[in-house]
Amino acid sequence: MTQTRWIRRAAICGVLVFPILASGCGLISQNTKGEIDPPQQTASTGNVDGTKTGQAVMPGQDDDSSLTVYLEDRNGYLAPVSLKASLTQNAVEEAGKKALEIMVDGGSYANQLPEDFRAVLPKGTEVKSLHIDQKTQLATVEFGGTFTDYPAKDERTIVEAITWTLTAMGAKGVELWYDGAKLPEMPQGGFPLDEPLTRSVGINLEAADGVNYLNSTPVTLYFSSQTTNDEQYYVPVTRLINRSDESSAQAAMEQLITGPLNAKNLTAVLTNDVEVNSIKQKDDTVTVDLKDQAFETGLPAPAEMLEAIVLSITENTGATQVQITLNGQKVTDENNVDYSKPVSRPHHVNAIKS
Repeated sequence: MTQTRWIRRAAICGVLVFPILASGCGLISQNTKGEIDPPQQTASTGNVDGTKTGQAVMPGQDDDSSLTVYLEDRNGYLAPVSLKASLTQNAVEEAGKKALEIMVDGGSYANQLPEDFRAVLPKGTEVKSLHIDQKTQLATVEFGGTFTDYPAKDERTIVEAITWTLTAMGAKGVELWYDGAKLPEMPQGGFPLDEPLTRSVGINLEAADGVNYLNSTPVTLYFSSQTTNDEQYYVPVTRLINRSDESSAQAAMEQLITGPLNAKNLTAVLTNDVEVNSIKQKDDTVTVDLKDQAFETGLPAPAEMLEAIVLSITENTGATQVQITLNGQKVTDENNVDYSKPVSRPHHVNAIKS
């Protein structure tokens, strides 16, 4: 997406007057660095096969496949939630269609959703079809029923949830259709759909203090939250920051250290006295060395912190693996995962109990 198009969407949204609050437009340039699928919690080995986060396990690999769907939590944030789902043939398209059906408010899968999360597609929405072109990886979704019947304030949430769910399954872009016709824009708030939707629309948008919107760049960060039953889960937040010459990995780490802007509902994964010694990227691996005077060599580091770093770095850089050291030394977490070796970004995240 060109800068002109970014400005056009900004003007439609009125971001210069009401930044981020408008629900109907894309604020993020298609030039966003790295469109990485949202990861799952790292397995005990520290490695997970594959690179498509949220992708269904192929039939025959596992009796109960997992799907990652984006639901709204009790604080109004979209978060990926990993759910078990039995799949048969044509796993990718079947999984995508089923994921969208799970995301229908009051639908047939409502009793499978975790207590603190709600589906965001309007009640009565029909998912008529989903096709993913094998060559272009464009996902074409046709909705029916009451899909167009929603409050305008929910429009951006709906767009983000659909886009992030389907791109988690490997789609490179998403087109929305309704009752046999391609939608040129969303029906209530006018969110433009003249180009395929990608992760460049962002998720749970916010802006850093003093940001110049016309000279900004997005960085997507993973912070922590908890259910009412004290289950921890990760929430992705796309933050607009002033454009600079620093790498996307460096920007992500600095913003993680800054912490969440909404400290009431999100929890920091790093303390603000942590410093970044160095960040290097070679091919598909990013190596991060952190400085923390309070860290005692030989003790395990918090898994929540290390996992959030992996999620945030891979989300912004295009890398598939991350190495982490603390004060130049090997670091492992409470599960004995060695982060001084490359750790792959995982398939699924937030397996919250229903």
